[in-house]
This record gives sequence, structure tokens and C-alpha cells, in this order.
Amino acid sequence: MKPVIFGLSGLALTPDERAFFAEADPVGYILFKRNIADRAQLRALTDSLRDLSGRSDIPVLIDQEGGRVARMRAPEWPEFPAGPVFDALYDIAPISAIEAAQANAQAIGLMLAEVGITVDCLPLLDVAQPDTTEAITSRALGSEPLRVAAMGRAILDGLRAAGVVGVVKHMPGHGRARLDTHYHLPTVTASDADLEVDLQPFRRLNGAPMGMTSHIVFEAWDRDRPATLSPVIIEQVIRQRIGFDGLLMTDDIDMKALSGSAGEKAAGAIAAGCDVVLDCWARMDEMVDIAGRLGEMAPVSRDRLDRAMATIAGVVPEGDMAALIAKRDALLALV
Repeated sequence: MKPVIFGLSGLALTPDERAFFAEADPVGYILFKRNIADRAQLRALTDSLRDLSGRSDIPVLIDQEGGRVARMRAPEWPEFPAGPVFDALYDIAPISAIEAAQANAQAIGLMLAEVGITVDCLPLLDVAQPDTTEAITSRALGSEPLRVAAMGRAILDGLRAAGVVGVVKHMPGHGRARLDTHYHLPTVTASDADLEVDLQPFRRLNGAPMGMTSHIVFEAWDRDRPATLSPVIIEQVIRQRIGFDGLLMTDDIDMKALSGSAGEKAAGAIAAGCDVVLDCWARMDEMVDIAGRLGEMAPVSRDRLDRAMATIAGVVPEGDMAALIAKRDALLALV
């Protein structure tokens, strides 16, 4: 098995994709709007990925956060709010905010489980700062680390109740970035002491099954390499200081924050200590390059993958989506 999660080009596997994926045997797949039409088509697609791999527990990922980051859209599916609305409720009713975040996540999870999606890239545990890029503030759970952790835990619990694995992101924190990593490489100059604030939510949720790195240079820890490509940050900060021993995947390796070919970036991330590379865009030449540069998944990484997927093994999705949404909306109406 290759330590990579690949994207797909369309609504169904092409013959070339089917042949390539059968040979490469990636860890899993990630879906985007281009892969989604309706319930029947999406379920057929995810079933085809399980059939091709021969693994019933293969991770099938999506970014379904709510707000602007949502691949499954109305009118086929309900719209969901983003993190800041729960942060606003927390200001006046912390327990209600936690309950609303959990109900919201469980409803999202039920929606995903119905179509065979098993992993959601949620929650964000990035602690917002006054000058954080809007790419994060429009999605974050707030600027106070303990409330971010509390709502993040509720989100993980809600997803798991629906039979979906959550991914904490973006380790070791994206809150001090002033630039959008889709287009630029941010450099954070904060001191090690100041960065403790950013680590707190991740440390409190260090038992999460999966995590995602950030493409950010932290001068206090590694002046030369972004977190995704830094053995120092992955081992000393994420693994040791945070204490995270779950499956660690990169953020999308295609983001402009990183330089080099797709294969070079992928190999660099695995060499730095990431368990899995995330490559989202389904460009066949780049996927071939990545697969050619990566060896088999390391045993320790395979163990982390197995442990992560075991957290939902045998879980029967609980709850009624409409009732959960109604509960969330009644709580959010308190604001």
C-alpha cells in the first residue's frame, strides 16, 4: 500500500484511474465537488473504491466543514454553518455551543455515512489571532484555545457517533498565518513561548485518530522548512510536545506554499515523518510521479491507519439528521 490519498477526476472512475489505482494501491481517496452529483451516484462511486481496493474500511475522505468549505451542496443536501457561529454562541452559553457543535457534526456525519464517506477533514483546531488570514478566520472555532478544544472534541464525538472519523487540523496550528497557503508560504515569527497557545487545542485532543499538517514555516522551530516537510516539527513538536500518535497526513501537497514537483514534495513529506501524503487534483502525471517516488507504507504508519479506522468499526450511525439540525438551530437561535 502506497502512503498517499488521491483525488478523482470525475463522477466515476475512468479506465485509466481504475488501472493506475489497482496498481498503486493508495491508502485512500478524497472527494470534491467535481466528484459529486447526487446520492445514488456518490454511493456508487464510494462503493467502487471499496470494490477496487478490496478493503471494506478504506478511508474515503471529504472536506465537509460547513460554510464555504462544503463539497456536498444544496439542494441535494442541507447547508451547514461554519465554526464562527458556534464561537459566537459560546460567548453567551458555552454548554449550548458545545451541544450545538456536536449535533451539527453528527448530522454532517450521518449525511456522509449514507453515501459511504468515512472520513471528514474536520475539526479545525487553529486558534485565530487578530491578523489571521481570512482563509482560516472564516472557518475557525475561535481565538481562545480551551473553547476551541472543547468544541473540537464535541465535533469529533459527533462525527464518530455517525460512523465517521474526524481529522484535527492544521497541526501545529494555522492561526498565526497571515497568508493563504493555497497561494503563498506563510512564515510565523512568534516565539516558542507564544506558540504554546497554538499547541493547546491539539495537545488536549492528542488522542484524535487522524491529523493534518500545515504548510507554514515556524521560525522558532525550523527556519528553513514548513511543518509538512520538517522532521524537527513533526517529531519534536507534533509527536512529542503535542503527544499526537494518530495518522498524520499532509495538507494538500499541491498548494502553492510548497515548491518542487509533486513527487519531490510527497517524498519530502514522508521522509520528514508524515504518515500519508494528500494529493487532491487527480492529475495522472503527478499521481504517477508520486507513486513512483514512494515506497510501501511504513509499518508504524499502517498501525496508525488501522487504529484510526478501528474507531468506527462496527459503529451503527446514531440519530436522526432532521432532529439534530433542529436541535442545533434552536441552540444557535440563542445568539
